[in-house]
Amino acid sequence: MAQKRDYYEVLGVQKTATDDEIKKAYRKIAIKYHPDRNPGNKEAEEKFKEAAEAYDILHDQQKRSSYDQFGFEGPQGAGGFGGGFSGGGMDMDDIFSMFGDIFGGHSGGFGGFGGFGGGQQGRSRQYRGNDLRLKVTLSLQEIATGVTKKFKLRKDVECSHCHGTGAENGSSSETCKTCGGHGVVMKTVRTMLGMMQTQTECPECHGEGTVIKNKCKECGGSGVVKGEEVVEIQIPAGVAQGMVVNVPGKGNAGPHNGVNGNIQVYIEEQDNDTFVRDDKDLIYNLLLDFPTAALGGEVEIPTIQGTKVKVKIDAGTQPGKTLRLRGKGLPAVQGYGSGMGDLVVNISVYVPKTLEKEERKEIEKFKDSDNFKGDANTKQTIFQKFKNYFN
Repeated sequence: MAQKRDYYEVLGVQKTATDDEIKKAYRKIAIKYHPDRNPGNKEAEEKFKEAAEAYDILHDQQKRSSYDQFGFEGPQGAGGFGGGFSGGGMDMDDIFSMFGDIFGGHSGGFGGFGGFGGGQQGRSRQYRGNDLRLKVTLSLQEIATGVTKKFKLRKDVECSHCHGTGAENGSSSETCKTCGGHGVVMKTVRTMLGMMQTQTECPECHGEGTVIKNKCKECGGSGVVKGEEVVEIQIPAGVAQGMVVNVPGKGNAGPHNGVNGNIQVYIEEQDNDTFVRDDKDLIYNLLLDFPTAALGGEVEIPTIQGTKVKVKIDAGTQPGKTLRLRGKGLPAVQGYGSGMGDLVVNISVYVPKTLEKEERKEIEKFKDSDNFKGDANTKQTIFQKFKNYFN
């Protein structure tokens, strides 16, 4: 088991720190290591829990006094303070609920954790920036390899004057007197069922739970201003028309040092003059000249990767025949699905519209030959064979 750190050390405060100093220290650490800002980062998650545990002890005068006197072996059940949250029956819901109380009771604004503590007071305001939506048109070549696109965006950014706090330098916030810091007030209304109480957003602090004494002159107290940012977005290979690529944390900045929103990139696909897309497969229509179809030979087939592959044509190749070049299609998007698609070559044979006199005489020599008449098995149309491919 890892050695536990002193709670004052965890929050970076002195043992003489006031309740307000402890609250501010915890707020700063909790924002930095919040899971929504550090998706998949186990180290950040542990530091977030560690800070929550320290605050749970130090913000409670009785617990703090016991901790100051006995350390981790304080009389807090069999495990003392050393048992952390598991010893006290706390889980992530409790942590997020407590975290919300630091913000005047609004824990619901941190992305996927918005559901925690939903039945408690003061959870209406969200400290999360709005999402942005973009549309990008990609060529088939870009889809085959993936591509990085740059966008210059007009968006909400953190106010540089107040560093996102919403308060003028040196100013602080105070608990809203109207709602007592809950962010909501109770209202009694008359209904057909009698008098009923409803919970509504506090009109004084607008759900914040706190009121800034001296609002920032640049952002008006919101902590965000309009600005521009160049954002690079990686579009994975294999995307298709209508897909949405989500880019976390690159949207509008969240008010009061909240979590940034996301960017949703809608994919549009350009038509291609050479290939037709069929999911991961690509279809290429090969037009053979009659001599090659009859005698056989070798032809070059282009690929979406920009190279050409040589393909053997058997003698007597019929219109409507298909060849499949394995692994020469498109990749599965972000590993979903198996392997690469194929390049499907549909063969048709070119019949000249006009002939020279000598050419006509040569062809007429074969008109009555049984080899040029075909039979019932070879009279299926190109359209029917092409149709059968998709059935």
